[in-house]
Amino acid sequence: MTSDEDIIKAAMANPKRALKEMERLECEASLFAFVKAAWPNLHPGEEMIGGWSMETICSHLEAVSRGDITRLLVNVPPGFAKSLLVNVFWPAWEWGPKGCAHYKYISASYEKGLPIRDMMLCRDLLKSEWFQSHWPIEFKSDQDGKEHYANTGRGWRFAASVGAGLTGRRGHRFIIDDPHSVGLAESNAERATARFWFSETTPTRFVDQARPVYVIIMQRLHEQDISGLVINKLAAAQGWTHLVIPMEAEPKHKSWTTVPSTFGEPARMRRIKEDGEPLPYYVPDEVEGQLMYPQDPRTEEGELAWPERFNENTVNDLKLQFRAEGGSYAEAAQLQQRPVPRGGGMFNKDDFLFLDTEPHCIQWCRGYDLAATDKQTAAWTVGVKVGKTSDGRIVLADVDRYRKEAGGVEQAILSCAHRDGMAIPISIPQDPGQAGKSQVRAFAALLSGFNCRFSPETGSKENRAIPLAAQVEAGNVFLVRGAWNDAFLAEAGLFPNSEYKDQIDAASRAYDYLLQNAGPKLALTPGRIVQY
Repeated sequence: MTSDEDIIKAAMANPKRALKEMERLECEASLFAFVKAAWPNLHPGEEMIGGWSMETICSHLEAVSRGDITRLLVNVPPGFAKSLLVNVFWPAWEWGPKGCAHYKYISASYEKGLPIRDMMLCRDLLKSEWFQSHWPIEFKSDQDGKEHYANTGRGWRFAASVGAGLTGRRGHRFIIDDPHSVGLAESNAERATARFWFSETTPTRFVDQARPVYVIIMQRLHEQDISGLVINKLAAAQGWTHLVIPMEAEPKHKSWTTVPSTFGEPARMRRIKEDGEPLPYYVPDEVEGQLMYPQDPRTEEGELAWPERFNENTVNDLKLQFRAEGGSYAEAAQLQQRPVPRGGGMFNKDDFLFLDTEPHCIQWCRGYDLAATDKQTAAWTVGVKVGKTSDGRIVLADVDRYRKEAGGVEQAILSCAHRDGMAIPISIPQDPGQAGKSQVRAFAALLSGFNCRFSPETGSKENRAIPLAAQVEAGNVFLVRGAWNDAFLAEAGLFPNSEYKDQIDAASRAYDYLLQNAGPKLALTPGRIVQY
């Protein structure tokens, strides 16, 4: 066995060799150390500007390499070296220092040229004299192209575009870097194509289907981008690790993950994702919380993420440029990773006023938006109770919201009708054609004795919400304080780009009834069904 004294003597005899060996060992122990050592080989004469954001992204990629996490979503602003870290340095680190030359990688972006660019940079690094002197690796001469290349250890890399087919390709890692372009992220069709591809094509493209490994890294561009799909529908069920690095610190949304960090003491934290809010947040919970580590060293609101590269003047210039065309939406999405609708949407949450108790109203209506499934990712059935006071104020007094199968929905509506009482009309959307007529008959039997109103939906949800939005903007809409307020305001603040629009649609229907039935109340025969 070689003693410490022998090692020291050997190092003194050949210091260059000793330094090289130390560099190799450091690179094998740390991806960030590898990045620093490899940098001059890709960017000669260009100083690497490091920062905590690069280090924490590297630590999360290391966790993927260790197998501690298998699904990683990273949201960072543009210019944070995300493509270099994820698509250039990390695969080279796994092929070389980590001894995993057999790994296969599929890399995709909204445009195939982007992963091709990064794969070529990675290949330049792999073939560099520096890399080869530490971790010799050979390439197959007949598989050494731009879109695909392979090594003699049976590993390969393949470039794809989001939306393209991947028949015959199965990798150990699926890297998705910027799946949406800035110019097309506002297109419903383009986002739908990307989300469908992610949901339907990528899941079967893994060597080990029992342990798929995803790394998604992107700037946020829309509440319903692929990040939104993961955050809202997959994160909790599939155990995604979500790292968020906003340009300016937002302590409420500080990232907590299971990856060890030096940014503070670990704590048991519980994830809270409010419906309609674009980002989750974490709260301490010693009983049900998971042991997690803070991933952002900043403590003050507005602290910059990477002041060495993006100082205050630079960030202000970016804000100015984003706002010039995209408004505060572009700034919030791309810089803060907190997408909200352009211009704040149709409803400004601050325009809603509050009442501590339900006032006397001369008119009431419970408007509904119907769904018929109990799936946790599906739309909700919502009934919103809306009233109008004698002085013209609009009052939202209650929201009844649930996911149930068809029979459960009917019973819930009946129970709510009993709570409201027979004096409050019920407005329900009517399906078109024969199905709508059957629906009316079914509810007539169910709600015998109550004043039910049916009408077909016309126009888009956005258009139906315009009259109510105008009242909100005028400061004429009041919410009666209740547990439902937060979820309603979260949806309203994002509407019409919110994932769910059920509460706004139900409130708009009730308000529309009040508009069409202004004036003295008319007594109706109990159980009468009115179609208008």
